[in-house]
Amino acid sequence: MDLKEKIISKEALVGIIGLGYVGLPLVREFLNKDFRVLGFDTDAQKVRMVNAGESYIKHIPAEFIKRFTHDGQMEATADFSRLREADAILICVPTPLGRHHEPDLSYVLGTAEAIAAALRKGQLIVLESTTYPGTTEEEVLPVLTKTGLKVGRDFYLGYSPEREDPGNTHFSTPEIPKVVSGVTERCLELTKALYDQIITRTVPVSSPRVAEATKLLENIYRAVNIALVNELKMVFDRMGIDVWEVIEAAKTKPFGFQAFYPGPGLGGHCIPIDPFYLTWKARESEVHTRFIELAGEVNTFMPYFVVQKTIRALNEDHKSIKGARILLLGMAYKPDVDDVRESPALKIMGLLMDEGAQVDYNDPYIPELPATRRYKFSKSSVELTPQSLASYDAVIITTNHSCYDYDLILEKANIIIDTRNALLLKGRRRGKVWKA
Repeated sequence: MDLKEKIISKEALVGIIGLGYVGLPLVREFLNKDFRVLGFDTDAQKVRMVNAGESYIKHIPAEFIKRFTHDGQMEATADFSRLREADAILICVPTPLGRHHEPDLSYVLGTAEAIAAALRKGQLIVLESTTYPGTTEEEVLPVLTKTGLKVGRDFYLGYSPEREDPGNTHFSTPEIPKVVSGVTERCLELTKALYDQIITRTVPVSSPRVAEATKLLENIYRAVNIALVNELKMVFDRMGIDVWEVIEAAKTKPFGFQAFYPGPGLGGHCIPIDPFYLTWKARESEVHTRFIELAGEVNTFMPYFVVQKTIRALNEDHKSIKGARILLLGMAYKPDVDDVRESPALKIMGLLMDEGAQVDYNDPYIPELPATRRYKFSKSSVELTPQSLASYDAVIITTNHSCYDYDLILEKANIIIDTRNALLLKGRRRGKVWKA
């Protein structure tokens, strides 16, 4: 039986490398369609939790994982020599930025080396990690062909960018169209056949470079438009105009306008990072992406703007930022998720502490702040009570979780810096509530 027949008959074993916010939802969809799944991760804790039927991601219920691990349909491992067992291997590893905003492909290349060490004839490998155009063919393919196996004949290689949106209740993984590509026509055919089993609609494109560029366009589009409203927020703030009220009025136009909203900065693994992958790659072609880089500068500045507004609000209350007790509400990068990747709240916390403030946080989804590549705060979520709210000099709404009692916050907090328009106040107000 050839690989396509194995895929269509659900007899193919799917290996998924990286059991995080991209990999685990893919695991779920393949299991739901009766595939057997072998999950790989270097994090021994994640492997242990999956095999024990436990979940570490809010929107993937533990009961779901337990059902499939108990039945033997799902297994997790840190033994990458077992990659040889899989018929299709999906790479869902991080692609962060280095210290100077250069692409860090160490996870992708390390994974490619691990696959090459176990590569056998007849396997399909698909990269899902967001990256710059050319990565699949210029970086991953040479690692795999060092084995002596030929792409399109002995093994197959494709690229299909992830489009996960944690916490989105309107679009689940199977409902989001999937862009698919392959290094050869046969590679594309098999990549499409695999995702056709779990996704309602696949969108084939002519090459991995086009697919890689597609993902970057999607996220740069958001980053640039968010930068625009963030800049307008600061301009209108000086003019005494509420940018949120302006946006609400503008979006009544039935054509030619799409609403984007300002915030304390960009978070998540994609939008704060992906534009810089293209700016770096574009330099090879002697092209300077000034528009994209300017948007990045604006968005990167937003945590500083929030801190400046906090200092100003405290000054109005005859208090200094040094020694001030400040509570951040929400450390996740977006509402109602347990994901702190690139969260602007982390930057704001660090900046406030640098100014000498005593900073605590509350987040019902994040009881302990995990260590990240950049931040290693040893803090736990404090209880949110009328007494605790009143005990802080200022409260900053950094993430507008829907479970927060905003009436209580408005009543008990001494000063509120609202970065998300969570309190839905009309117009700009001095005093207790400050928009930032």
